[in-house]
Amino acid sequence: MLAPQNRQALRFLTAGSVDDGKSTLIGRLLYDSRALLADQIGALRARGRSAVVESEAGGPDFDLSLLTDGLEAEREQGITIDVAYRYFTTPQRKFIIADAPGHEQYTRNMVTAAAGSDAVVVLVDITKLGPNGALLVQTRRHALLAQLLRVPSIVFAVNKLDTAANPGAAFATVQASVQAFAREAGMTVSAIVPVSALRGDNVVQPWRTDWYAGPCLLQVLETLPAGIEAATDQTQRLSLPVQYVAREDRARVFWGRVAQGAVRVGDTVQVFPHGEQAQVSALRDANGPATRVAAGRSAGLVLDRPLDISRGDWLSAPATLQPAHRFTAHLAWLDTEPATPGRKYLLRHGHRWVQARLATIHHRLDIHSLQPTAAQRLAVNEIAEVEFELQQPLPLAPYAQQREAGSLIVVDPASHRTSGAVMVLATQGGLQFQTG
Repeated sequence: MLAPQNRQALRFLTAGSVDDGKSTLIGRLLYDSRALLADQIGALRARGRSAVVESEAGGPDFDLSLLTDGLEAEREQGITIDVAYRYFTTPQRKFIIADAPGHEQYTRNMVTAAAGSDAVVVLVDITKLGPNGALLVQTRRHALLAQLLRVPSIVFAVNKLDTAANPGAAFATVQASVQAFAREAGMTVSAIVPVSALRGDNVVQPWRTDWYAGPCLLQVLETLPAGIEAATDQTQRLSLPVQYVAREDRARVFWGRVAQGAVRVGDTVQVFPHGEQAQVSALRDANGPATRVAAGRSAGLVLDRPLDISRGDWLSAPATLQPAHRFTAHLAWLDTEPATPGRKYLLRHGHRWVQARLATIHHRLDIHSLQPTAAQRLAVNEIAEVEFELQQPLPLAPYAQQREAGSLIVVDPASHRTSGAVMVLATQGGLQFQTG
């Protein structure tokens, strides 16, 4: 376990269905952890008071959700539309919070935020459950998307227990539903925590009752691993998408954010797409000359021989990435225009754009039964296993092994809308680079 001051900041996302209390939960975390300044509190009081947010311990006299619902349309409708980011620190670690909207039409915003998160807190509103405590469709969808996007930690927060006549029994029912859903989906759940975001129960301070003696939500978040800690594992090999090429002191410097592993002076790297190899003769980071740059940080590489490298190319450890012309993947479709086999789309991978054809829809995932079903097209918010053909090869890897090399976005070439999120399962149809 790393010392608190040396731990990576945890990027986590709140998700779930509409009006489950996501914005209020974040407001409660910020308020009770003393992360708000006096002028922020004053501005919130000036925007409007709420008669229902006063806690038994003398909590805030303003609407906690106003901390994240900053757009005028959000305040008018009382909903979250765009992803809002907030930052706070405890003695244990730093946090970056993303508040995602719950409406189905804004699912793409949730996917965007989840793709870069270390953890997701899926809220479950006990006042809006199906028969026998069944989870809502959007709650299940958000949890499944987090799983497909390989968010390392998934936490369920059972909210609004202050409304239950018997909170212990209500929590037990929802906990059983979450556990059953997780078993069906093959999902690993890091924790299931009872909370009342409105009243502040078990959010920052532990809630000791005769039916729950576990950690509060903040204690859970303080112990979760940050994804970057795994990305810097010594067993991971270098991969870096080139974002910018600069000329400094008569040398070409290839800049990009290290996606995986680390790069050192003297390392041999291989260049995609042509497969040539070279040694790193000098290295830079944001502070100047460096000897080693690890995943999650930007690096500037100078090579020992001139090679044709431009934005969109990749640098990696030899034999780490191989070009592929065809691949199977999970596709989360986010466009109101259906996805149809045979249609051509634009795919973005790293900093490179390529044309592609949706070759086949193998099957669609039924959100209710979690079983694969036949599909001729994909409607908005549906999840499927599909196959793409690429006009030009890309250095793809299974998303389960490399999040950046295994992820792409789909763009409609006619409307220029972001239409889908792609997570690679397997590749085929590529040439093999030489390893020496």
